[in-house]
Amino acid sequence: MKTRLFSQTWLQILIVGILLFTGAIEAFRITNNPNFFPTVVLLGAFLVPVVFVTYFYEHIKHQEISLPLLTTSFIVGGVLGLIAAGILEWGTLRNLGLLQLAVIGLIEETVKLTLPVIMYISWHYRHEADGLLFGTAAGMGFAALETMGYGLVAFVQSDNSIQTLQDVLLIRGFLSPAGHAAWTGFVCATIWRERERKGHIAINWAVIWAFVLAVVLHTLWNAFNSIGALVGIIGGIAIAAISLTLLISRYREAKKSL
Repeated sequence: MKTRLFSQTWLQILIVGILLFTGAIEAFRITNNPNFFPTVVLLGAFLVPVVFVTYFYEHIKHQEISLPLLTTSFIVGGVLGLIAAGILEWGTLRNLGLLQLAVIGLIEETVKLTLPVIMYISWHYRHEADGLLFGTAAGMGFAALETMGYGLVAFVQSDNSIQTLQDVLLIRGFLSPAGHAAWTGFVCATIWRERERKGHIAINWAVIWAFVLAVVLHTLWNAFNSIGALVGIIGGIAIAAISLTLLISRYREAKKSL
């Protein structure tokens, strides 16, 4: 049983990634050499997203989805989403009230669907599991790139504190499955499921409800994180639990029908 567990690719990536990140952050701490900064940020931001997507790839793919295509969904989907969100949110970020946070949630949940929607329209990958995989990959790509940005900002604003950089990378990496990946994965799984049921493209109330729910969860997540007190922490945990529950429910349903 142990041999079978350790033969899984996602676990191997996790173990090797942890060792590499630990070595890189310690080398950075000891030498204070800025050349280590890109390596630390890259490993810290991408480790959990890559492991999470790899796990899904190993367990729920309905048919052969090539690694280049999955990588495209992860990188291109994340980059397109980040660029579009950055441009569209430029004015919104200057004044972060609840309405502005809702707008940010709406923008980000929309732009992350860019590449998955292209795959959806192509009609080649038709199963709910495929939608869940594409959505999770695009969401995780977005989360990884966003974490890199937050890590850089935190490092600069903390007067080059390596500990602050490490904390930001670890916290955001650990929470990433409960955020962008959960919301985009849930929405895409619902979109694919409804098409699978109807036999044609169907943007019905189930799809609309899933998207609205993702935007609401995203907005509440940002709102609670902006509070920072005990209420914010408890609220953030609650939102993370709900988001992961939604993703896991779609994961189980998709796996049943494989």
